[in-house]
Amino acid sequence: MRILIINGPNLNLIGKREPEIYGKESMEDFLPRLQKRFPEVDLYYYQSNIEGKLIDKLQEVGFSFDGIILNAGAYTHTSIALSDCIKAITTPVIEVHISNINSREEYRRLSMIAPSCKGTIQGFGLDSYRLAIEALLK
Repeated sequence: MRILIINGPNLNLIGKREPEIYGKESMEDFLPRLQKRFPEVDLYYYQSNIEGKLIDKLQEVGFSFDGIILNAGAYTHTSIALSDCIKAITTPVIEVHISNINSREEYRRLSMIAPSCKGTIQGFGLDSYRLAIEALLK
């Protein structure tokens, strides 16, 4: 099984950025633990701060991978283009958020991509990614 984790803008700063919200552990430190926990899964990781590059990556793998875990960052709340792309591909996409976006600022509570995704997992810190992998495995 091949799963791609895609992180959007500013998520390259996980571990440094607002640790009270996003935690102190970086994705670079967390990913090896995920790979060890799921040896039967080929896990891939991609991060970009650019919306068009996220769309390009979704289109690149969206017909050949078994699952995509997408934390679109701030694009979650604004990107009709990402939503349209998710609808266009055949690979199931799970929306993930480290924080509970429903308990944050009002503008963060609307997800433009949620209706296009298979499901949403949020509020469990980096463990949200693990839960998404488990959901894709079922």
